[in-house]
Amino acid sequence: MAKISIQEWFSLNKKRDKEKEPQRLNIPENLWVKCHSCKTTIYNKDLEANLKVCPKCGYHYRLSSRERMKITIDEGTFKEFDANLKSCDFLAFSDTVPYQKRIEDAILKSSLNDAIVTGAGKIGGISTSLGIMDFAFMGGSMGSVVGEKFTRQVEYAIEHKLPVLVFTASGGARMQEGIMSLMQMAKTSAALERLREFCLPFIVVLTDPTTGGTTASFAMLGDIHIAEPNALIGFAGPRVIEQTLRQKLPPGFQRSEFLLKHGMIDAVCERKNMKEVLTKILTFFAEQ
Repeated sequence: MAKISIQEWFSLNKKRDKEKEPQRLNIPENLWVKCHSCKTTIYNKDLEANLKVCPKCGYHYRLSSRERMKITIDEGTFKEFDANLKSCDFLAFSDTVPYQKRIEDAILKSSLNDAIVTGAGKIGGISTSLGIMDFAFMGGSMGSVVGEKFTRQVEYAIEHKLPVLVFTASGGARMQEGIMSLMQMAKTSAALERLREFCLPFIVVLTDPTTGGTTASFAMLGDIHIAEPNALIGFAGPRVIEQTLRQKLPPGFQRSEFLLKHGMIDAVCERKNMKEVLTKILTFFAEQ
């Protein structure tokens, strides 16, 4: 038997051990997702095919503005407005991070320039002026750009005699813009009052979450309010309300179904039926 060095012996054993190791499967990441509500493990492609709604419990995941457009607007009909408008740090505001840095980070993260996408398109063949808020951009917060783009959307509808539709998803007014953010509540409300003078319909679809100054302004000024199932809709959060009132809130408080039961909204509609329902509403107004 030939003699081998200690180094060669270790090398040979290492090689044999490696050959005995089972081959690892090259499985891509993000193939599965766990439902936030029922904790069921769902194949990601199945979730996307089901419009990002859990097939077991019906939990509605948040959609990006682009995803919402794809399932709502007739293909090839959307024309975006004011895509290049961006917020600026006119107060030189800084908390843990300067506001300007937050804006830049949000743009990179969401691939959007602000928290709402506005434009005109067709739904069920009916021309509509529409806005879609996106929670991915700073929690869908309403700053000066959101207020301006929404107002321009309404002005376009008045000029072209179109209905206005907005999908809301917002944590409220953007604190980094101070009074300028709060002014958007009055600005958007005034724009809708002018829309009403021209007898043009305003339809709101409330998605999870819709809170704060957005709820306290244009989100609750619609002619028709529809909400997705179990969406959080309110001004202050439940914990703040409980601490203020010093009493326990009822189950489901501030959720879509609770608001429907108490007359705050007109309907709760599952995502798969949303386009059909909107088409019926828009057709009704178009025939008046």
